[in-house]
Amino acid sequence: MSRIGGVARVASVAALSAAAAGVAVLARSTDWFASLGAGATGARLDRMRRSPQWSAASQRFVNTNVTHTMLPGAAVRTLRLQVAGTEARYPSRPIPVEARRRADFETPPASGLRATWLGHATALVEIDGARILTDPVWSERVSPSSLVGPRRFFEPPIALDDLPRIDAVVISHDHYDHLDMETVKTLAGTGARFCLPLGVGAHLEKWGIPADRIDEREWGEGGEIAGVTITAAPARHFSGRRLSDRDATLWCSWVIAGPRHRVYYSGDSGYFEGYREIGRASGPFDLTLMSLGAYGPTWPLIHMTPEELVQAQQDLRGELLLPVHWATFNLAFHAWNDPAIRMAADARAHGVRFTIPRPGEMVEPAKLPEPASEPAPEPAEWWRE
Repeated sequence: MSRIGGVARVASVAALSAAAAGVAVLARSTDWFASLGAGATGARLDRMRRSPQWSAASQRFVNTNVTHTMLPGAAVRTLRLQVAGTEARYPSRPIPVEARRRADFETPPASGLRATWLGHATALVEIDGARILTDPVWSERVSPSSLVGPRRFFEPPIALDDLPRIDAVVISHDHYDHLDMETVKTLAGTGARFCLPLGVGAHLEKWGIPADRIDEREWGEGGEIAGVTITAAPARHFSGRRLSDRDATLWCSWVIAGPRHRVYYSGDSGYFEGYREIGRASGPFDLTLMSLGAYGPTWPLIHMTPEELVQAQQDLRGELLLPVHWATFNLAFHAWNDPAIRMAADARAHGVRFTIPRPGEMVEPAKLPEPASEPAPEPAEWWRE
């Protein structure tokens, strides 16, 4: 072997070794690809195929309205918005967080209803003696990998292992910012039931969650847990955790109805006429948790603008609006606080009652004052910079 050939071979082996090491690190960061979840098979898949939302032609779930995840021909514009946008997508100062401990939840709300926003789409809802957790995400990143992907603006207000007893966890769909494997695996040890749209249970079973703790539901299907009825309701969105499983599982919103109170959680959704139907059939609601952020001009059908969200609140016959799904991760091409600024202005213009709590702040709707027509002075509007 020539000296040059030997050097080339050594360099080639070194390059292959480095590539293999990189693949191993990436695989390890996804828990050896477990975070990608699993596809439905057998009886689960048979049930999915009987759903009115299932398309036999495409072998996927579909929305009731024609819905594009991204507008046709908008890929180049989306890329330009991603790399050339000048919006302040990250806060310039720390977001004020109210730290919580398990002891804070020992005394139930006097009115029977209280909600604590914990960041992004995660909220702890205490309703008529039951505790419901929405789309819990405690990981630092919303991504299949623990090394790359959108990173939190702030630490969760309460440690995951310091949560009070949770009766049910509701999941709206299987995107990473709503279904977090590490959080789910930890919550599995609490005894909570998991309420999921069709097909999502396959992910949880892969992660070791017992089948008898998994309640998969079709739109309109409900069941009672801890004295409250939890019912899957329509939404306008999409699903998927891998390149090959787009819309292979269902997405939904949730109606949580107790003996005295009713709460609606939107999950992710574009605006659609289904809100009026939900409001007529299941409203009025004492409290709505509505996904506010991550809207964009090239995907207008899968996330609501702040103004559309205010309209949806009116359609739903909601008494108090509490926005979620914002100010936690950089997921879209708008300033981090643009959702709150626009929503607050439009809600005031239409006489819609709302509250925008700090992460960790406990909100008891019955104790809130009536809305003011003018913005409150700082620091009440904590999101303004």
